[in-house]
Amino acid sequence: MNDLTIEYHQDFYSWLCHNISLLRNGRLSEIDVQNIAEELEGMSKSQHRELVNRLKILFVHLLKWQFQSDRRSSSWKGTIIEQRSQIKSLLKTSPSLEYQIEDKITDAYTDAIEYAALETGLIESDFPQTCPYPLDIALDKTYYPDSGSGHIIEKK
Repeated sequence: MNDLTIEYHQDFYSWLCHNISLLRNGRLSEIDVQNIAEELEGMSKSQHRELVNRLKILFVHLLKWQFQSDRRSSSWKGTIIEQRSQIKSLLKTSPSLEYQIEDKITDAYTDAIEYAALETGLIESDFPQTCPYPLDIALDKTYYPDSGSGHIIEKK
C-alpha cells in the first residue's frame, strides 16, 4: 500500500486535497488512480440514485394528489414543487442522466406505488401499474393531476 492509499483510508479530505494538487500541477503519474476511479464511479451512481429517489418522491405526491383529492395540502404541493426543481437542476447539470430515463421512471414509479399505498391506505392495485406521468408533464409546474383523470387542474 502506497502513501496515498494509506491517506485515502485515514484522512479522506487530505487525500482529496493532495490528489487535486497533483492533478493541477500535472503530476499525473503520482495520483491515486485506483481510488480516484472508485470515487468517480461512486459519484456517478450517487447521481443516478438521487434522480430515481427524487422521481419516486414526486410520483408519490402526484399519486396522493390524484387519488386523495380531499386530503390535498400545501405540504404536498410544496414537495411536488421542490422535487420538480431538484430534478430539473439535476438534469440541467448532468444531462446524461436522461440516458435510459424511461427505465429510471419505471424503477421510481414501481417504488412510488408501494409508498403511495402505505401513505394513503389504498391498495397498490388501486394505482395505475405503469407511470401515467410522462417526464415533461410531471415536471410541468402547472400540472397537478385531477382525481382519476390525470388532467391538468391548476395553472398559475
